[in-house]
Amino acid sequence: MPIGTANFYDDRFFDDQREESSRSAAVVVPLVHEILSSRSVLDVGCGIGPWIQAWMQLGVTDVVGVDGPYVSQEQLLMPTQSYLAADLTRPLDLGRQFDLVSCLEVAEHLDATYAATLLDSLTRHGDVVLFSAAVPGQPGTHHVNCAWPSHWVKLFGEKGWQVLDILRGALWNDERVGWCYRQNLLLFVGPGRRGLLSLKATDGSSMPLNVAHPGLIEELTRPQGVRFQTRAWLREARWSISQKLSR
Repeated sequence: MPIGTANFYDDRFFDDQREESSRSAAVVVPLVHEILSSRSVLDVGCGIGPWIQAWMQLGVTDVVGVDGPYVSQEQLLMPTQSYLAADLTRPLDLGRQFDLVSCLEVAEHLDATYAATLLDSLTRHGDVVLFSAAVPGQPGTHHVNCAWPSHWVKLFGEKGWQVLDILRGALWNDERVGWCYRQNLLLFVGPGRRGLLSLKATDGSSMPLNVAHPGLIEELTRPQGVRFQTRAWLREARWSISQKLSR
């Protein structure tokens, strides 16, 4: 995340995410591992590392997680030596490749002007990217660049990458997985792994790229969701005002 937004991502933010992220990762990671047999994983925007933890539980020990310096070392669910603090609005170059690069529910937290930088950072480190980003209207903290999957397909496509939409159909009705992942989770494939594009959804289903999960609708219409979004808007407003006053 950008360093300037660190006040949004405190210990409470990551505590709120821990349970759902860990539960979702426990289901999604074995599914992805069955497809890719990854031996090394880079997670960009890893938070406290629940997805890295799930990979390690499958025996993948060559792992690196990247997020801001505001992540508490005491909260980490992964080895501290595997964690790298970085500003994701700037180019990331670790000088190596990974079997899988993941970036899950992160892109919406970065201003649209940094989208190209983020995608460069992801595609630089491997030929397969597991990607998930919030759609328009999706509640959350500091969501400043929500976009439909077709937007990200276009941006990856401009780099010569293609989408492989084989996960959402398999996960759509699996309530162990957070609805945001069931709605947004895509694989992007670079030139080095074109063979993966021959894979099809195991359940034979297909769906439009831009689709809203019932979980999103429920979240937006229930009273708790409205209150949460109102608090988020107020927090965003206070942050925006403080930024302007500090100039």
